Amino acid sequence: MLLDLMSSWVSHLPEDFPAAGVIGHGMNEAELAANPRLTRRFVADLNQAPVLPLEDASVDAAMCCVSVQYLQRPVEVFGEVRRVLRRGAPFVVSFSNRCFPTKAVAIWRSLSIREHASLVNLYFDRAGFGAITGHILADGLYGDPLYALTGTA
Repeated sequence: MLLDLMSSWVSHLPEDFPAAGVIGHGMNEAELAANPRLTRRFVADLNQAPVLPLEDASVDAAMCCVSVQYLQRPVEVFGEVRRVLRRGAPFVVSFSNRCFPTKAVAIWRSLSIREHASLVNLYFDRAGFGAITGHILADGLYGDPLYALTGTA
């Protein structure tokens, strides 16, 4: 089971991605309902209450695609992700230099893309993740840069 944090009506997963199921989290029920990849979904404002309505160690992997910059309590949210992940399971967080400036937290807006990577690494570390690795998925030479960090529960 894969947890897709801060999902919407569009899935960032390839159509052929092998997942037994995808649990989608978001803030808009209609958008989540329109996402055909989701087998389960729940609506929650993690900035108000950073709690995932999932059992401990019930998820095989988690992802947060281009939305980490909107978390107001990221270490608490990352801690919740770690709680619901099975031991050794990955949490992948991807980000670019794009965002909705009125929604992104102030620290995110004040940092460069490389500093964003350091900040996300800090979130992983403070939440107790191990084996944190970084990946440059697109260097920005031919479009937007795209970075991903992965931590292991």
